[in-house]
Amino acid sequence: MAVHDDCKLKFLELKGKRTYRYIVFKIEEKQKQVLVEKVGEPTQSYEDFAASLPADECRYAVYDFDYVTEENCQKSRIFFIAWSPDTSRVRSKMIYASSKDRFKRELDGIQIELQATDPTEMGLDVFKSRAN
Repeated sequence: MAVHDDCKLKFLELKGKRTYRYIVFKIEEKQKQVLVEKVGEPTQSYEDFAASLPADECRYAVYDFDYVTEENCQKSRIFFIAWSPDTSRVRSKMIYASSKDRFKRELDGIQIELQATDPTEMGLDVFKSRAN
């Protein structure tokens, strides 16, 4: 599975310049490559991000999560989300599962990985508990 250069460029902008809040990636099966499907502006919320993931199709996503520690320090963690809803096609789940590690290696700087099959597995509470 090839990874389009745009995926790496947008991720570097999110990581280095904080240009985006999130990026949603899609595997284009016919072209056999991972493409950027959508980017979220820094002002967009977690709800905007969750709404951008289709209910019945797999996606990869990166989310820049800002939080405050118990010591009152502003921090941020970059999450990689492998979104694979139960209702998506079996073939699609297999393609996303088998391509995940290679794709993740292309994005240098991911701090935490989440696997989610429904929205509750990637709720804000999950982000908060994994970020600390």
